[in-house]
Amino acid sequence: MSFDYQARMQALIASVDADVVALVPGANMVYFTGLHFHLSERPTIAFLSKDGLSLIVPELEQAKITQRPDLDARMFTWTDDTGHEGSFQEAVTTLGLTSKVLGVDGMTMRVFEWLALAQCGVELATSKDVSAALLLQRAKKTPEEVDAMRRAIALSEAALQDTLDYAKPGMTEKQITAKLTDALAAHGSQGHAFSPIVLTGPKSALPHGMPGDRVLGEDEFLLIDYGGTMDEYPADITRTFCLGTPSDEMRKIYGAVLQANLAAQAAAKPGIACSAVDKAARDVIEAAGYGEYFIHRTGHGLGLEGHEWPNIASNNDMLLEPGMVFTIEPGIYIPEIGGVRIEDNMLITEDGAESLTSYPRELT
Repeated sequence: MSFDYQARMQALIASVDADVVALVPGANMVYFTGLHFHLSERPTIAFLSKDGLSLIVPELEQAKITQRPDLDARMFTWTDDTGHEGSFQEAVTTLGLTSKVLGVDGMTMRVFEWLALAQCGVELATSKDVSAALLLQRAKKTPEEVDAMRRAIALSEAALQDTLDYAKPGMTEKQITAKLTDALAAHGSQGHAFSPIVLTGPKSALPHGMPGDRVLGEDEFLLIDYGGTMDEYPADITRTFCLGTPSDEMRKIYGAVLQANLAAQAAAKPGIACSAVDKAARDVIEAAGYGEYFIHRTGHGLGLEGHEWPNIASNNDMLLEPGMVFTIEPGIYIPEIGGVRIEDNMLITEDGAESLTSYPRELT
């Protein structure tokens, strides 16, 4: 995919009350520059301003920048022999950072980078956290970003079907996870949005449990939460199954989660607060008598990172806007029985919402 990174950078600078924005390696640097670096012991910082892009970068990484003439970037390079201190001082002096308001990604920048800037005269009093502006701009997806997620979802759903056709009582969680991983690769996934969660029986009551050696028994829940990726954009899907005959209580739990999922989907549209979508799901589960077992928010934003804005949570009154993509994933988790979660990926359109996921939601 090709993006206008200059336009993204200038839109950011126009939206923040800062002269320069500093980014460290991670999703924000990828979004605004298209550059990939490791967040490591070798400090790398991108400085965005109305005058363009500058970077402090180790010499061994400078080829990545010279291969990107579209960025028209200025570099302050350093080597392992000389250390990074001199390039930091040169960048601070050349860019005049001691007399400007510096915006930083407070959710990502480490004390390591901050102290290196402070030692060159950058003061906390003239700096501010602009992470909210970064996340807000990333929250509204372009058609190209949405298309990448559609493709990630399509291959992920095909892999899930392959896995379900394979899984049977007597297999361990790790065995089922291995099949899912192989199926994702076979369908063209370029990676994993996160380590797949495959849980059986009572273990499915752990929202973020880890697959282990537990054997799937008959007549119990099998929860699978996973996602493949395409062009760096992920799917994030959860479905819960029963390989056998579910009990009446299991059916009741599943039915409540399904209705909560559908209620939240129906509530999602432009101009609606995230908290209202959360409430739509939570009201259904509370009415079914399982409110105390719904122990997390209803969803989260989806993009370059598996968790980003908007948060579909009871304390978030941000209004949904066209282009936002997020999950709806209500759940009920009862330790002695297990857990049910049904997760879909939603896109806010100009006049409503579209579920990008289509894998059947009914109890299988």
